[in-house]
Amino acid sequence: MIRTAPGRVHRLRRRVTVLIAVCGLLVSVAACGLQSGGALPLRVNPGSVTVQPDLDGQTITVGSKDFTEQVILGYILAFVLSAGGADVRDLTNIQGSNSARDAMLAGQVDTTIEYTGTGWINYLGHEKPISDATQQFDAVRDEDLAKNGVVWIDPAPMDNTYALAVNQANMEKTGVKTLSQYAALVKSDPAAASTCLETEFRSRQDGFPGMAAKYGFDPAAAHTQILQTGIIYQATANGNCAFGEVFTTDGRIKALNLTVLEDDKQFFPHYNAAVNMRKEVAEKYPSIARLMKPVMDDLTSDEITELNRQVDVGGEEPADVARDWLKKKGFVTY
Repeated sequence: MIRTAPGRVHRLRRRVTVLIAVCGLLVSVAACGLQSGGALPLRVNPGSVTVQPDLDGQTITVGSKDFTEQVILGYILAFVLSAGGADVRDLTNIQGSNSARDAMLAGQVDTTIEYTGTGWINYLGHEKPISDATQQFDAVRDEDLAKNGVVWIDPAPMDNTYALAVNQANMEKTGVKTLSQYAALVKSDPAAASTCLETEFRSRQDGFPGMAAKYGFDPAAAHTQILQTGIIYQATANGNCAFGEVFTTDGRIKALNLTVLEDDKQFFPHYNAAVNMRKEVAEKYPSIARLMKPVMDDLTSDEITELNRQVDVGGEEPADVARDWLKKKGFVTY
């Protein structure tokens, strides 16, 4: 999942992202010597989140991946810890899932918000998702702790899974409303099923190749075009792509009047967001779990979709959107 967050603050952070990416090509993130990010761009004060003895004055680095929702979630986590008394270092906007994960495992990042489907498929190497969201979380939590010392806590009800979408004209023209119908169109008329994808989805096993295997078509036969995620939504709405990869909690789906194809064979995993940290971080700062539990409980798919819309459609800054949401809910003040 790759999306670019707008704004001056994020241009500064992209310099950090580039450093991580370059070091990853040479050896690993751990060898970069990057110990923390910059200070948070905005201040918060305690609300229902109060200063905790184990966090007070402690330096904690919060990371995220580089698409809108992840940056928002990263700031939600960062502002909660800041209101809890921590000196939070901002390392949001790391490019790509693997780089963000490696940064946490290497100790460059202390805590992130990650998705259960990504953990199960990408990090733990499973090919088949678990259809029940609670069972999926439990399985990821137990296996990642046992194998990698990664703690998963406080799963949110929000579920940001992959999907394909179509505009109204192409849906009427092709009659495609489900992924099974999409697969049939790829096999019968590949040109009519032209599909825009981003790079990571094109190669991930929980993405296009796995979906093709589940629905019985050759991914190489599909007419696909690689675009940046933010461009795919508009290209699909304009009809430049008959179909486009989307994320189900993206506010642009509704804003652009796109329709999500039904995953009628239930291929795509659940991607419930949950707080991640190394075991030693969880043991040193037990109040992170207590502070984040009510926050994560409030992060429904509808809530995060609206926050995403404010950034991607409304042009607001992710840090502002995250802080305003926390204030609205009473978690912080400013």
